[in-house]
Amino acid sequence: MQILPANMTSLPSPVALPEPVVVSCRPNMGEPGTEDEQFLLRAFRSFSAAAGSLECSYATLRAEVIRLRHELETTNHDLVNSLAENRNMRQYLDHMLENLPCGVLAASFDGTITRANSEAKKLLETEICGGELDSVQSLSASVQQLFLQAREENIEHELSTGDYPSRRWLAARHASIENNASVFILRDITERKRLEETRQRLRREEALSEMSAVLAHEIRNPLGSLELFAGLLAESHLSTECQKWIEHLQAGLRSLSATVNNVLFNNSPAAERSPVDLGQLLDWARDFLMPLARQSNVALGLQNRLRGVLFPANRHGLEQVLLNLVLNSLRAMSGGGWVEIAGRELQQEKSITLVITDTGPGISPEHLPHIFDRGFSSRSGSPGLGLAVCRKIVEQHGGTIEADSRPGVGATFTLTFPVSPNHIPGVAK
Repeated sequence: MQILPANMTSLPSPVALPEPVVVSCRPNMGEPGTEDEQFLLRAFRSFSAAAGSLECSYATLRAEVIRLRHELETTNHDLVNSLAENRNMRQYLDHMLENLPCGVLAASFDGTITRANSEAKKLLETEICGGELDSVQSLSASVQQLFLQAREENIEHELSTGDYPSRRWLAARHASIENNASVFILRDITERKRLEETRQRLRREEALSEMSAVLAHEIRNPLGSLELFAGLLAESHLSTECQKWIEHLQAGLRSLSATVNNVLFNNSPAAERSPVDLGQLLDWARDFLMPLARQSNVALGLQNRLRGVLFPANRHGLEQVLLNLVLNSLRAMSGGGWVEIAGRELQQEKSITLVITDTGPGISPEHLPHIFDRGFSSRSGSPGLGLAVCRKIVEQHGGTIEADSRPGVGATFTLTFPVSPNHIPGVAK
């Protein structure tokens, strides 16, 4: 049987065998060799039969090679089609993964990140430590804790990142896959959280509005009586010192009346603006608050560089702002301390600043972003209106109010008002 080389795909054409030749053999003695001839004939017959069988096997093998080659071609064609389908499916799944509205992050058992779509990279961009998103350990400690909680409890957890007002909320859910690997689904729920905060703020404002209706009825009538009695006292013939205290009492009642009107009935102080000497305003605030400061064992200082500077404003509104800020400082320093009121004009910035500084306990970092929100208060039992009213009045005058504080050091409130073309510059700068 003929063996094909490995690189051959078909067999060569068979070679025609010669017809058997009968050879007469005679023995050495000259007599006919009948047995030898018969032996040779049988040998040639066997050879011819073997050749025929070989030729038949060759034809069968050739047909089998053709069949196998056809099957191989069919298998190769199917394999190419299958690979193309797998490639198209992978591209489709990759495209789907990259365009999901949520972040998908896959991590192996040792924390190595094996896959992260573009949304996951976007959500974790500010949380990456070291510049590369290659492992869970390369993320911030807060996000690592988020992943750990999601993996252990298998429920969705939330994380607040960043500072107010740029704070973001992330939610993560965990799914286990083979070989102890993990898949985390990340979602940005910032808008949902902001809507919840807005809803809560609206609820608080609604509750404050209901409380305002009660206060309007309960405060205005007694307040009117107090103003009447204070006016009667002012008309009586009392000593100069008593008259001074009555004037302070009337000023306080006027400020309280303006507060009730502005807060409860939302009256705009801008409609009643008139030129106000800011220097006289600061002197009045010091004289009015000095007795309260002494009673609280607090040193009250004044740096007044606004004498003679006129600013179009509602005086009662500015008085209310100064009283609220200084009284908050006095309440916070039950053991004594120091408060300073400062006013100056910044000609280059074309603005006027009023600064109230104290040496109290300060404001905690978690409360600082919310102190001007209506209804927020760090003291139990307080409705949290004072600083919200201050911000409203300052903004109605076109200004801004900012707070800066370090716990244990004190707090500073800075009021900035733009310079109006109608104001009269002061002499001292």
